[in-house]
Amino acid sequence: MTFSSRRSRDLQDLTTLHAISPKAVRFALAASLCAGAWLAPQAAGAQGRLDAQYEASLSGIPVGKGSWTIEIGDDAFSASAQGGTSGLLKAFSGGTGSGASQGRVVNGALLANAYTATTTTSKKSETIRLVLGNGGVKEFSIDPEPPVDADRIVVTDAHRKNVLDPMTGSMLRVPGNGELMAPESCRTGTGVFDGRLRYDLKLDYKRIETVKAERGYHGPALVCAIYFTPIAGYIPDRPVIKYLATERRIEIAFVPIAGTRVLVPFRMTIPTPFGPAMLEATSFVTTAMPPKVAKTQ
Repeated sequence: MTFSSRRSRDLQDLTTLHAISPKAVRFALAASLCAGAWLAPQAAGAQGRLDAQYEASLSGIPVGKGSWTIEIGDDAFSASAQGGTSGLLKAFSGGTGSGASQGRVVNGALLANAYTATTTTSKKSETIRLVLGNGGVKEFSIDPEPPVDADRIVVTDAHRKNVLDPMTGSMLRVPGNGELMAPESCRTGTGVFDGRLRYDLKLDYKRIETVKAERGYHGPALVCAIYFTPIAGYIPDRPVIKYLATERRIEIAFVPIAGTRVLVPFRMTIPTPFGPAMLEATSFVTTAMPPKVAKTQ
């Protein structure tokens, strides 16, 4: 791959929607130093639903739109998202993406067992599948199988242990029964494997602010700084990897899913050489769901 083609791909990485966000969000999300800290078990019974619409922009110019639906029940959860480029970017780099994650709720902890992500452009379509269990990735595949790149750091079996999939990793679970929007809720991190790239994310507290969607949520948001560290599966000389690994101004504003102790991204901001990239909810409708009542004979 030439430098010019890699630079073109880096621009697309920073602007094209993948699952719920620009591809850079896969690297930077978007959301404990181990999975157990992020998704700590607690009392079961919290249930809620989110239906959200997002818009991605680059330097204030709309470049993509996406949707995200999450359902958290008493014993199972599911999340699905889709999005694509829009506006001027669509004429140069049209593409769509979808993703889904599902699994069990055990003692309040979200334990994914499957993750799928598909991206489609005018040139190709690719599907990534993960099978998860026992705190890591048991199996994974990329279809079609990508060519081997000698410059890419190899992902080992050890790299796929104690990790989350990207979608479950973007949901911040706050343990206990204290205040959700507290500085300590930010001070955590996790390891993520997306089928190709293995990376660590670390969060830190920045501030509390008020956010308002055009439809739905209006209230406090917990704003966290997020730091990205590539571990394996990446090409070291790629500018986008170097940039994200050293960037200290990336931040995410989290808000809660009603009826649960799960926080999800409302807005994400990534400074880029092309201007600020932002993913922000335009509609964020979340409702608490009553617990299921056991049937009696």
